[in-house]
Amino acid sequence: MAKPNITHREIVEQIRRQEYKPVYLLMGEEAYYIDRISEYIADNVLTKDEQDFNQTIIYCTRETAVADVINCARRYPMMAKYQVVIVKEAQNLLKIDELAVYAQNPMQTTILVICYKNGKVDGRKKLVPAVEKVGIVFESQKLKEGMLPQFISEYMRRKQVAIDDRASLMMAESVGSDLNRLAGELDKLVLALPTGQTRVTTDLVEKNVGISKEFNVWELRAAIVNKNIEKANKIMFYMEQNPKANPPVMTVSTLFSFFALVMQAFYSPDRSEQGLMRHLDFRQTWQLREYTTAMRNYTAMKVMQIIGKLRETDARLKGINRGNLTDADIMHELIYFILH
Repeated sequence: MAKPNITHREIVEQIRRQEYKPVYLLMGEEAYYIDRISEYIADNVLTKDEQDFNQTIIYCTRETAVADVINCARRYPMMAKYQVVIVKEAQNLLKIDELAVYAQNPMQTTILVICYKNGKVDGRKKLVPAVEKVGIVFESQKLKEGMLPQFISEYMRRKQVAIDDRASLMMAESVGSDLNRLAGELDKLVLALPTGQTRVTTDLVEKNVGISKEFNVWELRAAIVNKNIEKANKIMFYMEQNPKANPPVMTVSTLFSFFALVMQAFYSPDRSEQGLMRHLDFRQTWQLREYTTAMRNYTAMKVMQIIGKLRETDARLKGINRGNLTDADIMHELIYFILH
């Protein structure tokens, strides 16, 4: 029986020890871990010479037949102990559950890797339980926003590079939770590090990711959290002059996500540091700073009103009941409402 809730690192470690399974079903909303596992299998199970004859990658379309995948998996390896068959974009297979026929009696000389992205195979169907009996079923889930700074820190640590907390937050919120894209941007920062430097700072992020260190949505958020009216208005003026770099809808979205978590924090049964960490799914204490400050400076009722105003502002920016107001007018009204 496959190990429940197995992590991608545990799978990679098993493969490193040459503990192979005949079938791997990799599925879920987050493509990053599916890609990393399938790439590791492709790069490490067979030698370069063996790969020429014994490694097959099938890119599925709506026309791909399950029978063709099964026929490929049932072949014997040539001058090697194993053959590797990697099925990419398996979510396009119209009758994917028919692969259960193969999983019920897999070839012990074949390592079949099924990559099913943007969703998961229905666990009530035959394929999932069939794979669980002989191999590994791995579900790759989207990381919550609060987990992104930890992912960034760990990713950079593996590159033997440190990253400042503020720089990590900037990367998490500017790039978002698409881990493949986030990893790509982090790789760029590593390459951009000056010779001899092993720490990514906000200055480096500003120069290489196109974020203004002083005038951006995170500095606006910090000004709002601390009720610094002068600084908030100064940042808003700058952002108005650079709307392409600071789209109002994205600013509203970022503020909404923040205040939604503040509201969630108010409902925490335990408002100690550890209690809030658990309630908000945060992994590092520094992530709490702005949230606890906001809880001191804003009441729960005011936060609820701010969330309502952010919803209204989003609708107006998209053309609903905006009248003759410009985006700048709408945003100034929003910031005034939050701060007063």
